[in-house]
Amino acid sequence: MTKLESNTSAQLSWETLSLRERERLMAATGQGASRRDMLGLLGALGIGASFGGTLIGAATTAHAQTPKKGGKIRVAGFGSSTADTLDPAKQSYSTDYCRCTMFYNGLTELDDTMNPKLALAESIESDKATVWTIKLKKGVQFHNGKELTSEDVVFSLKRHHDPATGSKAKALADLMKEIVATGTHEVKITLSGPNADFPVVLGTYHFLIAQAGTTDFSKGIGTGPFKCKEFTPGVRSIAVKNENYWKQGAGPYVDEIEFFGIPDVGARVNALLAGDVHMIGNVNPASAKNILGTKGFAILETKSGNYTDLVMRADSAPGNNPDFVLGMKYLMNREQIKRNAFQGYAEIANDHPVPPLNRYFAADIPQRKFDPEKAKFHLNKAGALSSTLPVVTSPAATGSVEMGLLLQQAAQGIGMKIDLKQVPADGYWSNYWMKVPVGYGNINPRPTADILFSLFFASTAAWNESAWKNDKFDQLMIAARAETDETKRKQMYTDMQVLIHETSGIGVPVFISGLDAHSEKLKGLRPMGTGSMMGYSFGEHVWLDA
Repeated sequence: MTKLESNTSAQLSWETLSLRERERLMAATGQGASRRDMLGLLGALGIGASFGGTLIGAATTAHAQTPKKGGKIRVAGFGSSTADTLDPAKQSYSTDYCRCTMFYNGLTELDDTMNPKLALAESIESDKATVWTIKLKKGVQFHNGKELTSEDVVFSLKRHHDPATGSKAKALADLMKEIVATGTHEVKITLSGPNADFPVVLGTYHFLIAQAGTTDFSKGIGTGPFKCKEFTPGVRSIAVKNENYWKQGAGPYVDEIEFFGIPDVGARVNALLAGDVHMIGNVNPASAKNILGTKGFAILETKSGNYTDLVMRADSAPGNNPDFVLGMKYLMNREQIKRNAFQGYAEIANDHPVPPLNRYFAADIPQRKFDPEKAKFHLNKAGALSSTLPVVTSPAATGSVEMGLLLQQAAQGIGMKIDLKQVPADGYWSNYWMKVPVGYGNINPRPTADILFSLFFASTAAWNESAWKNDKFDQLMIAARAETDETKRKQMYTDMQVLIHETSGIGVPVFISGLDAHSEKLKGLRPMGTGSMMGYSFGEHVWLDA
């Protein structure tokens, strides 16, 4: 009796085989071996026929799950404009994030649960969470053959400080008081105050590393898994596999990715079902049902902190009236929005940006509920019932068209008139977002509460959607970064969520699940807490089973 045969069926499994045995079985499966041939091979390996069915099934499954190399894919994102960029500092939209993660790497990257892991950094150490020493991996090459050094890191991080750069993460970068090279592959970063989340900050989209001295970012020269073959803003990009990618034993697997935007969701779905593209981003729930009913296609659902918010600008009327803002928040029927606008693919939110999956989520804040009488009281006090209110919606802000209709219906119930102005997705973010008195935004998930607050609610934030300024909030935000006592820090973040909930000019009704759709031939996809389309980093992980 062989050694394997002496094991019980519970003990004998695919994992008990040696690597060579598994590779031989998988190779036979891939070559189309019959069951009889497979049983013969098992016998030659000293494995009894009684376990044949189990191991043949395991070999078939393992072979199917092993990434295959090669092939070209076409992917349609959900937005595109002439403002599309390959400059990591200037990224604004999901289209930019998808492209930049193909061409660049960060010092760290975020895993499925939004925890940081080392990428270009070989090690990261800190002194009291204020002085951070980063040692770089050696031998990493840019697409043009130049080796990555500390000079590139210093350049990439320091350029965020220059207002001329137009960095969308300047508020975060300003925390880096001093950035110096302390060796060819070592960088020291001194923060203006302690921040235990700093490795997470370094793993966010805007802090990807470019080559020192770069002025023309349209070439996308980075250290990433793909090289930029073509890029035309508002049209498309073509990424080709980086054969010298520094990560060993991982992706990329496909040879080429053509990526472009199709703003209209119906057109995106039609392109997928017609076989014109392999994957599309940002599918609405109604389309998801249609896709799931079509053979050969699947949906990737990602629960995260994505939200579409009602934005009421505090720097103009009527958003500069606190009663107007509060009245509009009471006018949002969150349960109805979840049910009708998102068909259940959402979680109820409470007018602040921190989702339940975040460890600093303030669960004790009383839930603001739909209350037409309170809404009417405050809106009447603000004088908003005597005139028609223009509200801008667009397919570009996920679910905003449906949310706007529900808001309009609720307003009719209290004698208020809302004039919905639906504008095209193309150009929405450049021409309407943060530029109209009342409209909608859509915020992609961020890995920490501090990043959310710094980017969207700090008085100096470039993306302070409602132009909300609160000195107490700004002070708490800075103090929370320096607080090493976890209990005290959590209380500070709770206090900040309370301030946003009570006084800011945004209304967050739900956190939206990300829904992407793809051909079942496209493998390797999984949910990532950092956002849809695998946190916009699908390119490095997907492969074709064709």
